[in-house]
Amino acid sequence: MGSTQSEIRALLDRRSEAVWMKDIDRLMSFYSPDIVYFDLVPGLRYTGSPALRKRFLHWFDAFKGSIGQEIRDLNTLASGDIAVANMLIRASGTLKNGRDVGYWVRATSSAQRSSQGWFIAHEHVSLPVDFESRSAAMDLVP
Repeated sequence: MGSTQSEIRALLDRRSEAVWMKDIDRLMSFYSPDIVYFDLVPGLRYTGSPALRKRFLHWFDAFKGSIGQEIRDLNTLASGDIAVANMLIRASGTLKNGRDVGYWVRATSSAQRSSQGWFIAHEHVSLPVDFESRSAAMDLVP
């Protein structure tokens, strides 16, 4: 078994591959059944696998093809069977309306190890907000 940091990196890389392929079953296999997920879009949170699956399917449906995910600046803290990773992720692709998008988000994933491996129990994805314009800052680059 590798280090916790390498195991978490592998989990996140496999998650990104599932997003790229829009493989909902594979993607959901990385999340705990009682996941609590804070996303960029309303509502305030998505709780449980059924709610998150529905959210991801809606996201997938907005894109013509694959959704790219580039993980950068990954930092992992771990103790025992708990790990927390924060990172920047560049999401990219072509929307069904033909518009190409690419933007960096901040993400934190909290994972718990079980006898079956690591599962993401909480995830938080965000964009910085420009309070003066009351809009998300989607043009920032690390």
